[in-house]
Amino acid sequence: MPDEAYSNIHPSTSGMEAALDAGDGVVRLAPVWVPRAFSTPGRRIRLHPDDYFPLGKERGGIDERWLASPVRADNGPRTAAHEGLSLVVDPDGGLQPFDEFVAHHGAALIGDRLWREHGGWTMYSKFYDNLLPLPFHVHHTDEKAALVGKPGKPEAYYYSPHMNNYLGDQSISFLGLQPGTTREQVRERLARFGAGGDNRITDLALGYRTQLGTGWDIPAGVLHAPGSVCTYEPQAACDVFAMCESWSNNREVPDALLWKDVPEDRHGDLDFVLDLLDWELNRDPDFVAHRFMRPWETPVSAADDDGYVDRWIVYRSPAFSAKELTVRPGRTVRVTDSDAYGAIVVQGHGAFGVHDAAAATVIRYGQLSQDEFFVSEPAARAGIAITNASTTDDLVILKHFGPGNVELGDVD
Repeated sequence: MPDEAYSNIHPSTSGMEAALDAGDGVVRLAPVWVPRAFSTPGRRIRLHPDDYFPLGKERGGIDERWLASPVRADNGPRTAAHEGLSLVVDPDGGLQPFDEFVAHHGAALIGDRLWREHGGWTMYSKFYDNLLPLPFHVHHTDEKAALVGKPGKPEAYYYSPHMNNYLGDQSISFLGLQPGTTREQVRERLARFGAGGDNRITDLALGYRTQLGTGWDIPAGVLHAPGSVCTYEPQAACDVFAMCESWSNNREVPDALLWKDVPEDRHGDLDFVLDLLDWELNRDPDFVAHRFMRPWETPVSAADDDGYVDRWIVYRSPAFSAKELTVRPGRTVRVTDSDAYGAIVVQGHGAFGVHDAAAATVIRYGQLSQDEFFVSEPAARAGIAITNASTTDDLVILKHFGPGNVELGDVD
């Protein structure tokens, strides 16, 4: 099977115009699957059981689905040309690369504020889905990422109950460092990386059991080893990292992943890796109070019984935010938002604007779906008519927003 999931990627101005017009400002996106050679798929992202290893044994299994993504994955020399990049489905069945789609429509798609301040769509979300925890790793700040020509990468987690019929083999996440941990202690564990086996760096961290329906804010510079839970993860649009744990998924982590986003002339320099860490945030004695997130209803949702509940689930980062929308059985509602957003249906079926909408059960690799959308700012502000066609089940949609959502104000 070819590395590209789709063969009908044909960028065109007419296709980009037609897609936005036909959807009244809402476009459908094709599923985007991303393999990771250092992980073991948890098999909860609704891909067909036969399709988790479609790219050959060197590429690894598919354990991620990227959502509203304007960037490509960084998976080494065999990375496909559009791997990780979202694709807009046009009315003729062609697929339009999302980065070009955003560039073509500009402020008409993402709004004047985001276009003026950021020049594009600067976040994406994903489901990552691992049978075992990820290695303990860190994402760079803007300053450090700029040294390798990339932006920094804050991220956040939400543990959706709708995506987790089980919690994998180790549903404990190691986040940050124990207060009082020294630079010398971390250096000593990093120095063991190339020696083989487990450098036991998570001995210096704190572990947190997963609580479904909650989440975490993980700024750039904070070490983290997410547990074996299918996780909804809004983040900055970048794939920059340094793996700091040498043993994961019952096998050694390649040395190259420690140095992947370190300038070539600094390879082997442990001080550079240590300087990637935000020591204050990592050792924060009030880490839970500052980083843990419980959902809360939006003021409009809390004030009115209009057949739906809209809750903030990611709200601490200035770089992105997210909501969980639940529409009650048999109801049609109109839901407004201040900003453009990506959306993924995780339960139920009905209509999302002019589009049919249905949560996926099983998707074949390379098959289209009816569960993912992108909503322009004008359409979001006008309100999207959403129908739950079930008489028994809720319709549940996760919505991911770009930087500085004005509805959040000064929430922390």
